[in-house]
Amino acid sequence: MNCIKKLRMMIAVVIGLFLFIPVAQAETPFDFTECLAGTSTVVFESKEIRIGSTEGKGIIFSHHENKVFDNCTFHVVSIAKVVDGKRRSDSYWKIMDPDGDIIIAELVVLGPEKTMKFLYGTGKWKGIKGEAKGKTTAIGKFIVPGTIQSCSRYVGAFELPK
Repeated sequence: MNCIKKLRMMIAVVIGLFLFIPVAQAETPFDFTECLAGTSTVVFESKEIRIGSTEGKGIIFSHHENKVFDNCTFHVVSIAKVVDGKRRSDSYWKIMDPDGDIIIAELVVLGPEKTMKFLYGTGKWKGIKGEAKGKTTAIGKFIVPGTIQSCSRYVGAFELPK
């Protein structure tokens, strides 16, 4: 009888361990470039401070072999300030994949440092979590005053719930 109790207890412990071990979620790496064109509005500008906004639209192309985010389009709005030569920008992105599913992302720019964080997703992106570091790779002379044309590259990883 004592042996059966010990065996039952061991089985319960083993089952309990398997039930409470968190399931590891595999991170999916990505590496993409986004290029945008849009409008830029200066709200205020002086020698010490500049406040402005940008709204743009563009496309993403992947550099990674998994082609995640390839041919996604996006719409972005941002507000930026430059105080004593130090830049900060906060942007919100609506990224749409070729199937129409959406990711909402936040981008914070501090000087040359860019950090994108995924906040929300629909369809296959529901529950997305992840982030990327980025940098501007091209910025042309603005073709028309009040516009912007640029490209940036982002490298990161994301997870989706199982």
